[in-house]
Amino acid sequence: MKRSDVRVLLMRAPGTNCDSETERAFRDRGVQVEVIHTQRVFREGSLHDYDVLVFPGGFSYGDYVRSGAIWAKECEYRIGPDLQRFVDSGRPVIGICNGFQLLVEAGFLPGFEGRSRYPEASLANSTQGYQCRWIRMRHVNEGNCVLTQGMPKDSVMRVPVAHGEGRFVFPREREEEYLRRLYENDQLVFRYARDDGSFADMEPWHNPNGAWHDIAGICNPEGNVLGLMPHPERAYYGWQTPYWTREEPTPYGDGSVFFESVLSYVERRF
Repeated sequence: MKRSDVRVLLMRAPGTNCDSETERAFRDRGVQVEVIHTQRVFREGSLHDYDVLVFPGGFSYGDYVRSGAIWAKECEYRIGPDLQRFVDSGRPVIGICNGFQLLVEAGFLPGFEGRSRYPEASLANSTQGYQCRWIRMRHVNEGNCVLTQGMPKDSVMRVPVAHGEGRFVFPREREEEYLRRLYENDQLVFRYARDDGSFADMEPWHNPNGAWHDIAGICNPEGNVLGLMPHPERAYYGWQTPYWTREEPTPYGDGSVFFESVLSYVERRF
């Protein structure tokens, strides 16, 4: 598929607020992008007109009940089968921050045996309260996540977080089992890291929300559904970063590699 033919759907809902940054990042990579309200997608059933589906960050429906829960149930009820077919087609589905919360609530992540009826994990209240600051995350996937195959293994990205409920956890009684399955399936994608690239080891300054095992992002077993808490769209341009005046100015920040990797997969695959 030619880059200019790729169509990206950014679904927004009441309370999402990262639509514009994500749209701009994708557009800069030379693809077609539409930001469409969830209700319109429900009415028109247009999901399969697109090659990439993105659930952006924000606070959908005010994060009532739990972050992403209402949006997830709404999507499940209105377009659940269409979403499943989209995933089964191998096309990318990306959830950033609130979108990650949605994918977990909807059972697509981690999805050890396919989409689960009930959430297998949770993105809980941060141990440090609401966090909005720059962190580092390390790309740890061995290649199963097709959306990050263009990113070097163990590369470290400087990106911001902005959430109150981002602490990735498994049920206490199944923590070790589920972590083992993440490793066996190569579903771990990003982990919080220190400045030198070593893992955060749950240190509050480097792991901003107390996420278990420093988990910042995971994918499904097939590798085409990806959820992450940090915001690569807010680190796309060099001028968006807090260090651009202290280091050699560059046109792009670390987040640009993420978007290029996603689109390179679509070009190869479709």
